[in-house]
Amino acid sequence: MFSKIPLTALRVFESSARLGTFKAAAQELSVTPAAVSHQIKSLESRLGVLLFERDPGGVRLTGDGERLFRACHDALLALSRGLDAVRPEPAERTLVLTTTPGFASMWLIPRLGRFQQADPPLHIKVETGNALVDLERDARVDLAIRASARDFPTLFQHELIDEYFGAYAAPGFDANRPDGRLDLIEIAWESAMSLPVDWPSWCRAAGRTEWLQRAVFRHYDDEHYALQAVLHGQGVVLASSVLVAEHVERGALTPIEPSVRLSGTRYVALCRPGRERQPQVRRFLDWLDDELAQTRAAIARMTRRGSPAHGV
Repeated sequence: MFSKIPLTALRVFESSARLGTFKAAAQELSVTPAAVSHQIKSLESRLGVLLFERDPGGVRLTGDGERLFRACHDALLALSRGLDAVRPEPAERTLVLTTTPGFASMWLIPRLGRFQQADPPLHIKVETGNALVDLERDARVDLAIRASARDFPTLFQHELIDEYFGAYAAPGFDANRPDGRLDLIEIAWESAMSLPVDWPSWCRAAGRTEWLQRAVFRHYDDEHYALQAVLHGQGVVLASSVLVAEHVERGALTPIEPSVRLSGTRYVALCRPGRERQPQVRRFLDWLDDELAQTRAAIARMTRRGSPAHGV
């Protein structure tokens, strides 16, 4: 029944389609790029259709390739899970998590040791990036944590915490330096939200439009780097309350005009439907809720100190 299925070629195809280049697939499968290319050409010849469009930046799936990828990926995933089901239970299980570099470095990683102490058999593999992983396409990822105003109707969505944006600097910040210099840090937000998180919006709300006339703008492509710069006294940043609340409590950061808050969005945890019922995913979501309760309390204390609010 299955004797004519080209399993090797299909495994090579799935890896190439998921990773986007033959070179990356070759590295994952421990073969040469030439071997990957040969398997793909053989599969295309066998099926009589083109599966990829080649371009200098990599490869893109054709319509036929996209249909085959989804079937192939789901079949290989089911096969992998079937193998796991009959193997002896491993001493250590792995949960693959994807999130942004900012959330990972400023919130998750400092707390992750507490989870590992409470649940040592579960190993957390953290992958970072600002682009949202297509969880329906890449089923090896168990959970994604993102700040987003979008809804994801085809995914399980677990609400985590709301955020707002304020201005923060290191202790000792002086907006009226004798030399007149004012460093404002800007972040190139890669986000689905269309909310105005920018210095003109904040300065209008704070009544500090003169800042825009004398500011030296410093640009970062990621909030993680921007926050590191601010922690080292290199300017003022507009940052998420979720990422800075406990740094403010420890005295590492100081709110500037704390009553001025720009509307943010919310953090959510996402996974393929049904995966939220897996024990390791459920345990991690419960732990996130417990930890974020502390962050929510820290935000409330920070907010009370800055009331009344001038939200935007």
